[in-house]
Amino acid sequence: MGYMPKICVITGDGIGKEVVPETLRVLNEVHDFEYIEAHAGYECFKRCGESIPESTIQTAKNSDSILFGSVTTPKPTELKNKPYRSPILTLRQELDLYANIRPTYNFKDLDFVIIRENTECLYVKREYYDEINEVAIAERIISKKGSERIIKFAFEYARLNNRKKVSCIHKANVLRVTDGLFLEIFEKIAKLYENFGISSNDYLIDATAMYLIKNPYMFDVMVTTNLFGDILSDEAAGLIGGLGMSPSANIGDNLGLFEPVHGSAPDIAGKGISNPIATILSASMMLDHLKMNKKAEIIRNAVKKTINNGYLTPDLGGSLKTSEVVNKVIEFIRDEI
Repeated sequence: MGYMPKICVITGDGIGKEVVPETLRVLNEVHDFEYIEAHAGYECFKRCGESIPESTIQTAKNSDSILFGSVTTPKPTELKNKPYRSPILTLRQELDLYANIRPTYNFKDLDFVIIRENTECLYVKREYYDEINEVAIAERIISKKGSERIIKFAFEYARLNNRKKVSCIHKANVLRVTDGLFLEIFEKIAKLYENFGISSNDYLIDATAMYLIKNPYMFDVMVTTNLFGDILSDEAAGLIGGLGMSPSANIGDNLGLFEPVHGSAPDIAGKGISNPIATILSASMMLDHLKMNKKAEIIRNAVKKTINNGYLTPDLGGSLKTSEVVNKVIEFIRDEI
């Protein structure tokens, strides 16, 4: 049977409970895995009083990789003053998954990658309300260490994946201290990679939002801070059919967590029409991380054939159910193996 990687599987809420099990069917076509189910999300919170139990965190730490579905984020009014931790933010912090990789490709001519710092910026959630001055304040944390390691990660990603340009996305003309630091570090690290044939440049975040619409082909690898990367990657998803097509990886020095970019989509949960492609592509990124590159490529090729042959869920203009799309992916995998 050979090596069986231990995968922590967190289906979460909503359509996560549909797309993750379907993705496991795809993974089982290319390799044998040991799946360990763990719980997180709003349903978990309502059931046991915790959005992410300590047992889930420990299971994730003791696994070779994590496959994560989607979770519902409740409104503050729904919590009735009970504390609620974001499961995905908690895992990123607890496992130090500092690099978020979000590729954007349409299996034709569009192919760029957004690499987003994953643990700092406004997502440290240091907020408070100054009652005297009636002002709500949030701290934006950009550290030298965090900036150096994400920027080095981006250039290493470019080097290892034969990418030719890394663009720094920032707002240093206004945020002169925080983004000024990020840009300064980028420019220093960029010089170290010139001998590898990797060029570099930088763009302001607002201009980048426009360029993504006008000419997304100008980008190769983009590296940016947490909030900017979150927004840009969702914008980029609009270029390829929506969030149902957008995979992602959360990478640390030891572990990786892989998840679709989309949310729990409660409006279509239970209808069997959710798009499984983002989760399947996230699983292929997991295989790359586990050094199973050929098997990852088999899955991506099968997804490409599925899409190009018009086997699509309703969000992409098709009429197939989630399981029917997965059946087609599996057919193409079996043709190649």
